[in-house]
Amino acid sequence: MSTLQEVIGSIELLPDDDKEQLFEILYQRRIEERRAEILANAQEVRQAFKEGKAKVGTVEDLIADLLEDDDESCLE
Repeated sequence: MSTLQEVIGSIELLPDDDKEQLFEILYQRRIEERRAEILANAQEVRQAFKEGKAKVGTVEDLIADLLEDDDESCLE
């Protein structure tokens, strides 16, 4: 297994066109990974909503819920 420094050194030896192509490939792969993460999160939220574990509300509702949770934990 190569260390990060070794990989960077190898990349630096590539011609400029190859470097650009490599960076574009890595960039596109990261975009696809992030899309997959977002999709997984969305599916998890949808499932939680179906199961009644999530609810719809405003930012103010969220803040109020968080403050309620803090108040209740202080009483314990």
